[in-house]
Amino acid sequence: MENWVIKNYVADFNFIMEQCGVSEVVARCLVNKGLTELDEINAYLNPDINNLYDPFLMKDIEKAVDILTDKISSKKAIRIIGDYDVDGVVSTYVLYQTLSKLGALVDYRIPDRIKDGYGINSNMVREAFNDNIDTIITCDNGIVAMEQVQLAKDMGMTVIVTDHHNLYEDDEGAMLLPPADAVINPHRPDCEYPFENLCGAAIAYKLMEALLRSYAVADKEAYLDELISFVAIATVCDVMDLVEENRIIVSHGLKLLQNTSNNGLLALMETNGIEKSTLSSFHLGFVIGPCLNASGRLDSALKGLELLLSNSKDEAVLLAEEIKGLNNLRKDMTQENVDKAVQIIEECGLKDDKVLVVYLPDCHESIAGIIAGRIKERYHRPTLILTDAENGVKGSGRSIELYNMIEELSKHRDLMIKLGGHPMAAGLSLSSENVEILRRKLNEDCPLTDDMLIPKVSIDVELPLGYVSEQMINELKLLEPFGKGNGKPLFAERNLRIKSAFILGKNGSGIRLKVINKYNKEMDALYFGDLSSFFGYLEDKYGEEEVEKLKTGRGNNMEITITYYPRINEYNGFRNIQVMIQNYR
Repeated sequence: MENWVIKNYVADFNFIMEQCGVSEVVARCLVNKGLTELDEINAYLNPDINNLYDPFLMKDIEKAVDILTDKISSKKAIRIIGDYDVDGVVSTYVLYQTLSKLGALVDYRIPDRIKDGYGINSNMVREAFNDNIDTIITCDNGIVAMEQVQLAKDMGMTVIVTDHHNLYEDDEGAMLLPPADAVINPHRPDCEYPFENLCGAAIAYKLMEALLRSYAVADKEAYLDELISFVAIATVCDVMDLVEENRIIVSHGLKLLQNTSNNGLLALMETNGIEKSTLSSFHLGFVIGPCLNASGRLDSALKGLELLLSNSKDEAVLLAEEIKGLNNLRKDMTQENVDKAVQIIEECGLKDDKVLVVYLPDCHESIAGIIAGRIKERYHRPTLILTDAENGVKGSGRSIELYNMIEELSKHRDLMIKLGGHPMAAGLSLSSENVEILRRKLNEDCPLTDDMLIPKVSIDVELPLGYVSEQMINELKLLEPFGKGNGKPLFAERNLRIKSAFILGKNGSGIRLKVINKYNKEMDALYFGDLSSFFGYLEDKYGEEEVEKLKTGRGNNMEITITYYPRINEYNGFRNIQVMIQNYR
């Protein structure tokens, strides 16, 4: 079941159409995004790189610039400590490339996901001391590393923390900063930077942009553009809201990436069959990002960083192929464990649980979060996937909007060894004997009602197929890039007659329907999803005989109501308009 709702926000659409030069469909989509003032709409429709805020508005950036300028000139050894996801890898790249360019004595370390865990740890601090490192810079981590930063300070090192995660809160709710020489994080209560929801790579970029102002560097603007293109990848892959500065970064970065000269990115695009001219936020989030992430999940995130730093095309191609291979392996492992999780839920009486806790002892711990996300999408329930680890059981959780996962898990902190996260995702470790106890307690104390577990589908415009044209599809590009916080508009049409159906792909990954509306407008409608559920729905509604007629190309009496997003399909010089089905009933 889904609850379909058509947005009916009120605004002066004619005024918006006249002043902004857009159609009524686009005007309605803009208002549905909460944009009603002309200055907001124009800023949204025209994301301008010159509208990024001054980095010196960020607390401690000036202090960090002074420290780094001194360390570079005095040739003090600097070590960057990043993280193993895309944001951490790109953050490290941004800092390392820029500091190297300025003549710094600099190297980097990225923690191993399983051996080291997240972010800077005490062993890394001791290693830096033994390597005669003078200054540590963290990126995409460090804001809650109180003990580790204090250890580095006790050993006489300078520490700069750059991070975008929430600050550490003590038992009284006070926010604490690590005892670093500079702490750059827009979530600091005393930071007056106007936009706090930047990714870690964007924070690193802001620091490097500020630092570069102190140096005469050839082609500085072109170099900053190159960095922005990488920050765009991290922004999408770290699932930041694509609003305000993030929207500007990704919009500008995508244009720059279409002309990138980076050997690693070019090899990764070529290996995955991505045409640079059609590059979109989808490719960043679902192709390039997962490949870079796979190296950190199944091997070492250093491979992803080495790919981006490749000076040789041949080296880049070899690394890109290896990383793509790791991602393919990750996909297979993910699907295998998703299937196992579904089987457990269906066969072990978990379907009635409002919070799904699934124990997969043999699952690779690095993909637990991906599996949790897939199961959450399938059942629309908060989901925890737990697996055996070196010291007990580890797991990851993904939540739905109405369930604050970290808050609910925190109520049972006594059952856990470690816990961290935020309302929509969490990581935890616990002993095996507490797995079933945690499942029971989360469900006994669950604040979710049955109505909350019904997915809500918000439709922008009920739009007959006859209104869909190439001109409209091209105009919708004004709303790109799409992603979290700026989703694709959703359109709908009722009671489409299904004329024919054609299964797509060797493995039946999708279906192409020929549909006709009540005005006799005919169009291709494609659906990529669970086809067994799709045909099961039609069987329940119309019977097996009608579905068999559809599958065998005979006439049938079936209708379908869909939500959709339109696209122009080009193949072998032939162009036609198609709609991509998102939901059906």
